[in-house]
Amino acid sequence: MTAGTLISAIIQPLSLGDTGFYALDQMSEYHVRHLPLVDGDQLLGLLSEDDILNHDDSQTIDSYGLQYNRPYVSANNHIYEILRLMADFRLTIIPVVDKEDKYIGLITQEDVMAQLGNMGSFTVPGSIIVLEMNRRDYSLAKISSIIEQENAAVISTFITSDLKSSQAEVTLKVNKKDISRIIASLERHEYDVKASFHESDYLNESMKERYESLMFYLDV
Repeated sequence: MTAGTLISAIIQPLSLGDTGFYALDQMSEYHVRHLPLVDGDQLLGLLSEDDILNHDDSQTIDSYGLQYNRPYVSANNHIYEILRLMADFRLTIIPVVDKEDKYIGLITQEDVMAQLGNMGSFTVPGSIIVLEMNRRDYSLAKISSIIEQENAAVISTFITSDLKSSQAEVTLKVNKKDISRIIASLERHEYDVKASFHESDYLNESMKERYESLMFYLDV
């Protein structure tokens, strides 16, 4: 799944001649806290809600004299790259540019969330296992081999790691509901199983919190 297939056809970018009030109105209407700012087909950067609130919203955006952050994705970037950049910059939308670096649209948090929900790993029944380990010890091939020996398969993985820490949290989805043998096997190989969930429990109790933590939307 690439950025070009996720572009919103509804939300339009801002121009320098728009007022702060208009920008806030658009953000409110579409439930976002950022909008792209363009000059013709050139992406100038992103305007945030805070940018406007720190200025006179009756004035035009070009009067603010701001230096704009310019994170964006190319049309052929994968959804995982979109996730990474949105998390890094704490964005509610991200602009998309073409091969000539021209603005072609934007992707919202709702676009990403909807697509994640439709991805195969979310629709296939299974269970969740969370491992904690040193980042240097991570080997998907080794972990998958252990799980495959128990007649199961890894459907998807996600790694969470604080750059200041040597530790990583590895979240695995496997295609079995009964994972007791898998957990025992992982522990025999000295993996630290931090948590495990039947998928329904995980989705109901943990997925929302984990997704929001990943996607930086705790205060949006």
